[in-house]
Amino acid sequence: VQLVESGGGLVQPGGSLRLSCAASGFAFSSYDMRWYRQAPGKERELVATLSSAGGSTTYADSVKGRFTISRDNAKNTVYLQMDSLKPEDTAVYYCNAESQWGRVYWGQGTQVTVSS
Repeated sequence: VQLVESGGGLVQPGGSLRLSCAASGFAFSSYDMRWYRQAPGKERELVATLSSAGGSTTYADSVKGRFTISRDNAKNTVYLQMDSLKPEDTAVYYCNAESQWGRVYWGQGTQVTVSS
């Protein structure tokens, strides 16, 4: 089982990034997918959730209207489009998969730094 994030990097405030998470080794289309983030000295925070069928999304209040989660079940990939980035969005972003039976997988994380 693998979840491999990519797309992180350094971006100026107001800029955009798209994170990708490529999944393998499990039935991706049956899993709810989530993005979490963890800033230095802070607890891990749930950023966005997308249901297995792709019909339901939820977002943290801090990112509503700026971030969009999506998935491509044919490619076993989930995305996080991040627009209007702010310095407070700086964190390591983690991909998470959870089945209806409670099985959970995590990626290794990708660093996002928003700074001028």
